[in-house]
Amino acid sequence: MAVEIPPLVKPSRLRRRGGLWGECLAEFLGTFVLISFGTGVVAVAVAGLPGSGRTSGPTTFFISAGDWLLITWGWAFAVVFGVYVAGGVSGAHINPAVTLAFAVRRKFPWIKVIPYWISQLVGAFVGAALVYGVYHDAINTFDAAMKGPKTHGHTLASFSIFGTFPAPYFHGGNWGPLVDQIVGTAFLVMLVVALIDMRNTAVQANLGPLLIGFVVAAIGMSFGPNAGYAINPARDFGPRLFTYFEGWGDLALPGSLAGAFSDYWWIPIVGPLVGGVIGVLVYDLFIGDVLHIRAQEGELPEVGRTRPED
Repeated sequence: MAVEIPPLVKPSRLRRRGGLWGECLAEFLGTFVLISFGTGVVAVAVAGLPGSGRTSGPTTFFISAGDWLLITWGWAFAVVFGVYVAGGVSGAHINPAVTLAFAVRRKFPWIKVIPYWISQLVGAFVGAALVYGVYHDAINTFDAAMKGPKTHGHTLASFSIFGTFPAPYFHGGNWGPLVDQIVGTAFLVMLVVALIDMRNTAVQANLGPLLIGFVVAAIGMSFGPNAGYAINPARDFGPRLFTYFEGWGDLALPGSLAGAFSDYWWIPIVGPLVGGVIGVLVYDLFIGDVLHIRAQEGELPEVGRTRPED
């Protein structure tokens, strides 16, 4: 039985939330949930578990593949619940790359793109601030115990809670991480549009967010170690901006570590934006156009059959 829930805001102030303003609030909250749980699970792996005595030492983390699975599934659930929170109001893009791809090929109004982006960025920034507020004692203890290069007392490992950086085997080059972000985000958007395409085998019974979470888990397991699988400009830049103000300095912006990488900040922005557009174009070229012409012809062939029976 449906229960009528009275609004918290006075009716005279409520009406404007029915449009773009309400959608931006939903994108803010959805992205906030995404980052709170996503960076939260990394904080658990990097600083929380070691600092609580649940590993063999105060700086011991990522000692097995299971640690990476904790991260990938944590981010997957973060996406699931972020989409469930915002989906009914804004469509739950919670990712500027998705917003851009939908504007390019899904008739999402271009006038809404920048407001969505701003809402997503602010939500990501606030989500990172929340995680730092909860885990700052663990993070500071971890950084104090760690040996090696530090920036204002912070380490690259603690920065990894919030932002991404390339693996050492790229030797400081940008092309490898950039390609990684393009490929990962292309898969993300391609699979998202496949899951929500009602002309295809779209997910039913409101299970779409769960399957989208599985997509993120699959990308993390398949491509994650290369560059942290940001695959979302807001997911990386919002927390990166927060850590810059909180003292991580050059590690955050411009994203540099002497002898390892430099000026990395733009890779998790440009790569996903390009990859998202590629992903939706690839889906439409190989699948969407076929579904379109079949719908126009009016007679859909049996799935898997190459030609009609005689």
